[in-house]
Amino acid sequence: MEELIMEARLDMFGSPLAGKFLRHINSAGKLLADAGLPHATQELVKIRASQINGCGFCLDMHTKDAEKAGETALRLNLVAAWREANVFTDAERAALELTEQGTRIADGGGVSDEAWANAAQHYDEDQLTALVGLIAVINMYNRMNVITRQPAGDYVPGMFG
Repeated sequence: MEELIMEARLDMFGSPLAGKFLRHINSAGKLLADAGLPHATQELVKIRASQINGCGFCLDMHTKDAEKAGETALRLNLVAAWREANVFTDAERAALELTEQGTRIADGGGVSDEAWANAAQHYDEDQLTALVGLIAVINMYNRMNVITRQPAGDYVPGMFG
């Protein structure tokens, strides 16, 4: 059986312009990461958006980062089925719902008032700002990686800084 080797369409790690762009996006991501939203919630949001968008590169990165930070295999395995799983807190479930609706805007529904109100019950204004920004940033990364076909599987936690 012939092994399929995935090659990126564009070298996002070797291009000087891409490097500058990624540094700015990473700075925004760092600002959001330090805004008080629980780390576990941040990783769950990144994983769920990446599942929806089919971004293998981000799934590889964020599942490994979450595992290194102490996330359990059970919870990681159940992110895609979070509605049926009893391993997530109400706050995490609210964040996952907001992530799904915010990621699927193109499906025509937008983000419901109910999903927003539910998230607002669990997170303060800074945390909500971080959550909205995080959903936007991970969707940007997902789209960039899917468009350029960044291969998945070789990520090692901490390799980007």
